[in-house]
Amino acid sequence: MAVGNGATSWFRGRDLLVGVGARDALEARLVEKAGFDFVWSSSLGISAAHAVPDASLLSMFHYLEAARFMREAIRIPVLADGDTGYGDARNVAYAVRRYEEAGIAGICFEDKQFPKENSLLPGGRQDLAPLEDFAAKIEAAVDARGSRDFAVVARVEALVAGAGQEEALRRARRYERAGADFILIHSRQKSPDEIVEFIKAWDGAVPLVLVPTIYPSLTEKKIRALGKVRMVIYANQPMRAAVKATEEILAEIRKAGGVHTVDDRMAPLTRIFELQELPDVGAPACRPPR
Repeated sequence: MAVGNGATSWFRGRDLLVGVGARDALEARLVEKAGFDFVWSSSLGISAAHAVPDASLLSMFHYLEAARFMREAIRIPVLADGDTGYGDARNVAYAVRRYEEAGIAGICFEDKQFPKENSLLPGGRQDLAPLEDFAAKIEAAVDARGSRDFAVVARVEALVAGAGQEEALRRARRYERAGADFILIHSRQKSPDEIVEFIKAWDGAVPLVLVPTIYPSLTEKKIRALGKVRMVIYANQPMRAAVKATEEILAEIRKAGGVHTVDDRMAPLTRIFELQELPDVGAPACRPPR
């Protein structure tokens, strides 16, 4: 029997936890050094790092390996993006055990059909999973974890799928009863209006998670004023910034016929060495204390 709605260690007395998405350990370390509360191990980012679509093409072990490298590089928690759970409830339980063993602090599963397509993909297929099938996945995740401090996040895609507010609320309430510690409510609208409507209507006890990628006008100050939201995830901004900067640098190198015009637009190699946290010569390499 699932006994959920735990994960109290995440709060640490904070009213709003703010995390940022990463595709690898280097990005995760930059997120930590910028002072954020946690890292989101992004399935979009990890898929993009492999140059494949975010469409359930990689295996659980690809995502787990990336999340493990992140966890080993930083001291703040890693929350994993678990897509639709890699299969049925048995696959979800297996994934939870493996991620928890790897030191990951929690995992998020979304209630779409496998194979998924990214929620923000123009024209993407956004078919919802049957309600009870996904509730069974959340129950399996809660039952499989070794500690109630391992966060189980249920991601509601009803608004993304165009199913409306009542369906989103119905699903969120059911996932809370299944034991979810957080409800991530997602939207693909450029206005935050439907997210705000959901927050105002939410009558559950578990806190909400927002991903304001498409509706950036909903700032942390406004989110705090709404109440009920305890986590915000900036899921893909570092990756998008890196792609834009890299394309510009490569275009300039090609145009200039050398690197003589771009040196001041890049981090110096000494900064890379600092981020690698190279040990002293002759000293054994070690992971950061936890």
